[in-house]
Amino acid sequence: MKESARSSRGMVTSPHALATQCGVDVLASGGNAIEAAIATVLSLCVTYPHFCGLAGDAFLLIGDAQGQVQTISGIGQAAADVSGYQGSIPVRGARSALSSAATVDALGQALEISRSQLAGRKSWGELLAPAIRLAREGFEISASERFWLNFRLPEAEALPDVYRAFLHDGQVPPAGFVRQQAALAHTLETLAERGPRDFYEGALAQRIAQGLREAGSPLTAHDVAATRARIEPPLCMPYRGGELLAHQPPTQGLSTLQIMGLLERFDLQAVAEGSADHYHLLVEAVKQAFMDRNRHVADPDFSQVPVARLLSPAHLDTRAKAIDMAHALPWPHVFQTGDTVYVGAADAAGNTVSLLATVYYDWGSGVLVGDTGMLWHNRGASFSLDPAHPNALAPGKRPFHTLNPGMYRKDGRVQLLYGTQGADGQPQTLAAVLTRLIDYGMNPMDALSRPRFLLGKTFSDGSDSLKLEEDVAPDVVAELRHRGHALSLLTAHNPLMGHPGAIRIDAGGHMTGAHDPRSDGLALGL
Repeated sequence: MKESARSSRGMVTSPHALATQCGVDVLASGGNAIEAAIATVLSLCVTYPHFCGLAGDAFLLIGDAQGQVQTISGIGQAAADVSGYQGSIPVRGARSALSSAATVDALGQALEISRSQLAGRKSWGELLAPAIRLAREGFEISASERFWLNFRLPEAEALPDVYRAFLHDGQVPPAGFVRQQAALAHTLETLAERGPRDFYEGALAQRIAQGLREAGSPLTAHDVAATRARIEPPLCMPYRGGELLAHQPPTQGLSTLQIMGLLERFDLQAVAEGSADHYHLLVEAVKQAFMDRNRHVADPDFSQVPVARLLSPAHLDTRAKAIDMAHALPWPHVFQTGDTVYVGAADAAGNTVSLLATVYYDWGSGVLVGDTGMLWHNRGASFSLDPAHPNALAPGKRPFHTLNPGMYRKDGRVQLLYGTQGADGQPQTLAAVLTRLIDYGMNPMDALSRPRFLLGKTFSDGSDSLKLEEDVAPDVVAELRHRGHALSLLTAHNPLMGHPGAIRIDAGGHMTGAHDPRSDGLALGL
């Protein structure tokens, strides 16, 4: 098994080793955690094009040495004209590219926080340089990209831009193939020269708007220009003497906090890690939180989201009492898919960043925008066309987001950074990882490596069963079946189980970090 990375000078974790190295290089040259995280995620926009891109959305929690935390929600809004959608929203193609992309603005605002609050000295161009180099000079294609190219081959007709741009001689590239992306390199160079808002209001914005229009997206130049990430305070949930921090709606950060708030009401010290009681309790807490999520979580500018009530002790007490430790609650609810990258960064001064960036489905909408080399995301496909649904499509509305990176703060300082890829699986994976990190005291690599579960449909299994990795103990599987869980077993360390990363920071500033062995990822210490 891989070992956790260790350092007292700085650390970065991400799902791709080259991107992690780019972030560590920023720390080594005097950069802070924000600057390292920006360089890392921009490099992932090159090296992990199936999960991450400039034309997607991004979420950051930023902590300082005093334990103060703020969030940036980079969520693109729906087009001003969303007429003509009937029946259901396409999940691929130009009509799925119906919300603007806020990743670049979120990173730009993060850099301003670095400069104004954390004495950051790195320029935007410096942080883009590693991504430009990777796009121009090339890099070895990842195992994850090859997996998803092969996986989607039966749907190639729905993803013509992807299979035109990312195949080699009509085939999925072999291991070791060097990927170069000249058009994306040019776009990155334009951003380096002109700054992040050029994506929305400058020459690049004009190319983007033209490419979207020619593809058939409802997004216009006005929609692109109107895109702004939001800086907001985090939501908080007490847990084991500290507090867990997450983004506000329309993210499901609320759901992760509810799950952990429910678990706070149970004595996990009396529950063996990896036992049937452990898995059962996690799954049943997920179900209770998801019932609230599906009923309430949406853009609070358009719908009332009763955050205070849903996180209140009284409501959590009621939900916790509904958990039956002997019987599984039947689960017929709709499952959300999606793919994402997690980046965690910490520096020696005590600054921290927990970040997720996404194009929603693997390969997003599948639409390459004009000559930019960028795949536009398809998060707008998560809107509902039911006008009574809280996430009903409306002009200028932000879609519900599964992304929810997090932090754990205790004794006035940030002690854990964490997050994961995996859409609906994100709160489920985080519940497993956080109980292992906090309640069971595991180091990050052990916590990330242990078997996990996933409730609901997956890309490979359309049933609403409880998926378990097959390295769960046989007696645990048998007991969970006895309690009424409809189980499906997946291979151990299955890539469908999410790709979390985590960094733990102790009172002396010593950092221990890891990225999921199910990914191509790596944590590196300075």
